Amino acid sequence: MSGGQPTDHAVRRAGSVLAGARCLVLGGGGFLGLNLCNRLAEAGAEVTCFSRSHPQAEVLDRRVTRVTGQFGDRLAIATAVERQDVVFHLIAGSIPESSNRDPSAELGATPIATLHLLEICRSARIKKLVFSSSGGAIYGVPHAIPISEQSPTDPISAYGISKLMIEKALYLYRHLHGIDYQILRIANPYGRFQLGTKHQGLIGNYIFRVLSDLPLEVWGTGEVVRDFLHIDDVSDAFLAAVAYDGPHKVMNVGSGLGLSINEIIAELKEAFGRDHLPCVHKSARAADVPANVLDTALIRSEFGWQPRVALREGLISTIAWMRAHLAETRTERH
Repeated sequence: MSGGQPTDHAVRRAGSVLAGARCLVLGGGGFLGLNLCNRLAEAGAEVTCFSRSHPQAEVLDRRVTRVTGQFGDRLAIATAVERQDVVFHLIAGSIPESSNRDPSAELGATPIATLHLLEICRSARIKKLVFSSSGGAIYGVPHAIPISEQSPTDPISAYGISKLMIEKALYLYRHLHGIDYQILRIANPYGRFQLGTKHQGLIGNYIFRVLSDLPLEVWGTGEVVRDFLHIDDVSDAFLAAVAYDGPHKVMNVGSGLGLSINEIIAELKEAFGRDHLPCVHKSARAADVPANVLDTALIRSEFGWQPRVALREGLISTIAWMRAHLAETRTERH
């Protein structure tokens, strides 16, 4: 997972396409969105960050325009989309576990609002829509590891079904109206701006808990295997997606390496320089598949993309960011 020529070339190619391009990031106030907005601004794009709130607005590049609104507000979305070149759809309904508590709410919200978005994009003649899908939830229990883009999609959460519905809607609108799109099925991202205060984002949550002197929550035996990827590598993939004009509309974005939760805890011990991290074990969750590791051969060959940030390096930098963020937050409270 070290640096290499392919990704550098892909990002340079994307930079030439993005310079001066008008880009709208829906869900721009979240973890993925904040990082993407900043990267797009660095690449010379004119960036608009659309979010229902801007809790970390201070970390946004000053060149980014902030717009507050609800995804379900068609007028607000139409106004934001107007005169844009590229739309990044990063909005998700909830998280896999909680989505199963009320599947009808999950399936009736973001997918329907996305259909309205596609109508708006069609009218506005958007050049491309890039959608952030799920490399974990969308496949369900895998038949084989690593999981390729051709693997069956049998989600075991309403969250995964919601993502799949949106993917199919994108396909439909390309078929009917010629809207260009790219779907990125992203593994488990971590890094700066991931607050770690919710159950989504295991590494961010674990780092937050260690720095807050709280025990790590381990669901089940800790042998569940996941594919973890640094946010800088995810941002590289987003940028490369804009420049890509090939035939493959669905790409896995992951490290291609599987690590169990217990192995992540061991890596965190090393990164923190500690011999022990207290853990509390809880019952396994129904929405957790036993293993999820993505096959990334397609994106490597088509985009010229590959992950560049090694896990240890990524953990150390994320710990440093979280430590500074928590110190600043505590200072503001006093």
